[in-house]
Parts: sequence; C-alpha cells; structure tokens
Amino acid sequence: MKGSVTFLRKLHYFVGKLEFLIDKHNQDQMVGYYLELEEAIDDYSSFITNSENENQWDNLEQTFEISLLIEKLRKMSSDCVKMMEKYWALKYLHENEEMTDYFRNIESCIEKELSGFHITNKSKVLLVGSGPFPITLLSIAKRTGAEVLGIDIDDEAILLGRQVAAKLGNHTIQIENKSVNELQSIQLISHIIFSSTVNCKYDILEQLHDLTNKDVMIAMRYGNALKSLFNYPMQTVDATKWRIVENIAVPHGVFDIALYQKA
Repeated sequence: MKGSVTFLRKLHYFVGKLEFLIDKHNQDQMVGYYLELEEAIDDYSSFITNSENENQWDNLEQTFEISLLIEKLRKMSSDCVKMMEKYWALKYLHENEEMTDYFRNIESCIEKELSGFHITNKSKVLLVGSGPFPITLLSIAKRTGAEVLGIDIDDEAILLGRQVAAKLGNHTIQIENKSVNELQSIQLISHIIFSSTVNCKYDILEQLHDLTNKDVMIAMRYGNALKSLFNYPMQTVDATKWRIVENIAVPHGVFDIALYQKA
C-alpha cells in the first residue's frame, strides 16, 4: 500500500513538473528552462523504464481518476518531447552537443526495431510523425542507405527537420506536411514506421490497408502498461486486414514495437 501511495505521488510530481514547463513554453518564457526540460524528460524516461516500478503499476487501482491522470501525463510528456526536440534541432543547427539520455534511449530502440524490419538500400521508408529532430529518419538513412520520407502536421517541426537533414548533407531524406492519402508514392513504400506519440496511429493504419502494396511492412511503436504513461498503447486490429508478425519488446526502451503485415 505504501509503495502504491509513493508511486501515485510520483505521478502527480511529474504532472506538476511537466505542466510548469508547458506553461513556460506557452508564455514564451522557456529561455533558462531548457536544461530543466531535458532533465525532466530524462527523469520521466528513466521512471517508465525502471522495472522496479512495474509492480507498483500492476497494483495501481485503475479508477476513472487514474485513467484521466494517465491520459494527461501521456499528452503532456508528448508535448514536452516536441518542445525538447525543437530545442535540440536548433542547438544542433548552431552547435555540436552531446545527446541526452532520452535520445540515447531512442537510438537503442531504433537499433532493436531495425533488427526485425529488414530495411535495405532498396527500401522506401515512411515515418509517420517525424518531428523536428528526425533521429529515426537520420539513423535509417545512415545505416541502410534507404530512401526515407517523413510526414508531420507541425510546420515548424517540418522546417527544422529539413534543416537538420540538410546540415548532415543527406539528400535522400524528404519531410512533408501531408497525410498518407496525399502521398503520390504511397504504393512504392516498402516500410512504414509510426511514432509512438501519434494518437491516431491505428486510424491511419486502417487507411493504409487500401492505399499500400501487398508486401508493405508496418512498425507500430507503442507502450502498454507502465510505458503507456509515455506512449499510446497497442490496439486490436481488424484480423482480416492486418496480422502481427513479430512483437519486439525493448525492456529498457521507452517504447516497444509491433510489426504488422497484411493478412
């Protein structure tokens, strides 16, 4: 019981911390708080990947109030990651900085993802929710030589993502503000990756069934249980359209990956 109270108190602590940083951002007062933002995201990432917290999660009574708290934390942590990625994109464009623990964690997750995804230099890869610091696109292009395309709905994220790719001199990366049904090349895409913080990812997956070729591979990043505090969880799919071919658990990663193919 004591452990559950401590766990719940920690969740409320993160709500307060992230809410404070989002308020500073909304008031254009983030200057001087970016280090605190990085530390908060690293702390939060460590919290959800700490196996010692899993028992506390399992013992947490799933009330309506707890569900609202989880939804709030998921949305706020996603907003804070976007803020941090924009900051990191600007820092990368003007300075050379070491990556935070959060970005190191993402890189390790990408390595695990690529091990089951079989991307080659002949592949055409789409990332849904590429963000302002498109580390996934950059990693795939660098490691495999594949042609990569990112889509996002945030114009500032698209501009920064393009600038980061251009600084690296990688001209195989494209980033667009388009939906999947607006992509003329969608039938040529061989691999599609969904960012774990895209809230409508399973609705988009439903659309993709009729838009894509029969051999397309889907990597759906998700977070269940404790990791759902930072990611949108896995959902049931129409078994007549999609089947899971592999579920890649990343024990110390901020998200896990489900690989889908057409049924």
